[in-house]
Amino acid sequence: MQANKNEVIGVFQSGGLSALAVGVWLHELSTPAKHYIADIGQSDRPTMDAVAASLRTFGDEVVIVDLRSAMAATASDLLRYRARHDGGYWNTTGAARFVLVSQLAPLMMADGCHAFAHGCVGGGNDQRRFARYGAQVAPELSVIEPWTNPQALERFPDRERMLQAVAEYGLHLDRGSSAERSTDANLAGSSHESAELEDLETPVTRLDPRWSKWPRQTPADLQTVEVTFRDGRVADIDGSGPDPVEWMAVANETGARHGIWLRDVVERRIIGTVCRGIYEAPGLELLDRAWSRILQASLDATCSELYDRLAAVLGAAMYEARWLDPAAHAARVAIDRLVGDINGRVTLSVHRGIAQVERMQVASGVVQQTRFGSGGNRWSKVTAV
Repeated sequence: MQANKNEVIGVFQSGGLSALAVGVWLHELSTPAKHYIADIGQSDRPTMDAVAASLRTFGDEVVIVDLRSAMAATASDLLRYRARHDGGYWNTTGAARFVLVSQLAPLMMADGCHAFAHGCVGGGNDQRRFARYGAQVAPELSVIEPWTNPQALERFPDRERMLQAVAEYGLHLDRGSSAERSTDANLAGSSHESAELEDLETPVTRLDPRWSKWPRQTPADLQTVEVTFRDGRVADIDGSGPDPVEWMAVANETGARHGIWLRDVVERRIIGTVCRGIYEAPGLELLDRAWSRILQASLDATCSELYDRLAAVLGAAMYEARWLDPAAHAARVAIDRLVGDINGRVTLSVHRGIAQVERMQVASGVVQQTRFGSGGNRWSKVTAV
């Protein structure tokens, strides 16, 4: 750090406690920094503007980059490939790291940054994700990991000290972050962490959701939702149109309002530990009810088994920051072949934490015979390539 005082460092800036503390640390070292705030659907624009304005008091340059389309496209991939992790949860945090590094690291290089810094905990999953993706998409950039640096750790030995410094400098803190807890959010979902929640004896109801309602808080009347799939991807939700940013917004709002969002799991982490995690992904949870039914009706037993095995490969790849590796690419190509011709429409009824399939129409390019109905109303449909 001392040798690079005249070179600009790009900071992945979320407005969370540890990321803001990185800004404080670099400022106190008189190290030039440029903060990149990515709009990936985590907050509204006024909130991001407030974070940017507070950081500019340091004299640092701050830019806000709209990455909602890239984040939504990755969310669409998570659904298409059912790329989930332990306990079947949607690893939206790992997906966000892929989007952030793949989109912002090249921009940092173009802006003349010689290195990038982030606020992720030393030795944690996210530190490895930033390092691995950084080496793949921008190997010329050095990586600065403050929470492995003895000087930074001496300045900020715990989150309480971080919070004190952030308050003293008047920095705008994300509402999901505090000395006791942190929330990592984007338009695909959010992850919740705290010492209290990591205790397996803590009831999940101690969580304060970022967007969603608990089922007991939801409307008394059910809602029907129509989801259209074209070529193996969502094409419309209740008139949203095919833009993933738009249909994710509709799905998130519907799932959150009706209490369809929660995964409470004990997961195996990259670093070898086992830890409880609580995840909020209302849009993906809702859409998966429809997509899984479409797959059941479209794929024969052999194709379905292969799809599930490849989905597990891709779930691990997203979690472990191997989304750009050859194995993950090959798995995506194979699933694209399996589902690329699938078209259909599913109507869901949504009510107090339950999304039930009401009716479905499906057409598939996979050769199979499908029988619907029961008793005297049975009929068969043969689909062909």
